[in-house]
Amino acid sequence: MTSVRDVYDFLDRFAPFASQMEFDNSGLQCGDFGACVQQCLVCLDVTPQVIEQAARAHCELIVAHHPVLFRARKQLLSSDPAWLLARHGIACIASHTPLDCCAGGVNDLLAEALGLDAPTLLTPLIRLCTLPAPMPAKAFAELVSRKLGAPVRYRDAGAPIRNIAICAGEGCHFLEEAYACADAFLTGDAGHHDFLDAAQHGLALLAAGHYETEIAIVPALARRLRAAFPSVEWHIADEYGGIQYA
Repeated sequence: MTSVRDVYDFLDRFAPFASQMEFDNSGLQCGDFGACVQQCLVCLDVTPQVIEQAARAHCELIVAHHPVLFRARKQLLSSDPAWLLARHGIACIASHTPLDCCAGGVNDLLAEALGLDAPTLLTPLIRLCTLPAPMPAKAFAELVSRKLGAPVRYRDAGAPIRNIAICAGEGCHFLEEAYACADAFLTGDAGHHDFLDAAQHGLALLAAGHYETEIAIVPALARRLRAAFPSVEWHIADEYGGIQYA
């Protein structure tokens, strides 16, 4: 029998929950460590639609990248995902920044999706990649757009780029880490002033979408979990409706 604790411990071995950033809330979000798991759904975000998909598939557990409980709250209404999880009796484990930081995690998968070889660790959360030859920021933005199948917002800092810092999701809090060693910073979300600040420091900034820069972790994590727990039926959430099997 596979339990919620077994899945938690497996995740903890390659993406330790103790490695999470101070602002994070990874770990068991709700449920019982001792509960049996025969059906499990893997997703990026725990939305009401995803919970409904999990309930239809009779899942006892959801493994998510983003925490369902992230900021402090003073009420849980009937439409709240945490309330819906409890209503359906579904446990939830989230691995957010631990999966960002670990080897083979979100940022390594993003580098791989872009064809960037041998990323090195700039900080626990940021990977540094080197292009085979310098290219204009516009050309690199077009490459990222093709690889991820999504539009890319960018600001050129006026020089060719070769060394690229990567931080999927919302990474602009870490721009300063890249100023001394990178020509460009690639992340998911960026605000107007992030583009201005980066350009003032000679750094091209590209924003390729929070979802688009992180979604590769879902099928990769499902494959890893299925190999570890073959007796469990593993599902991948189609976060726009429907369920696919891993």
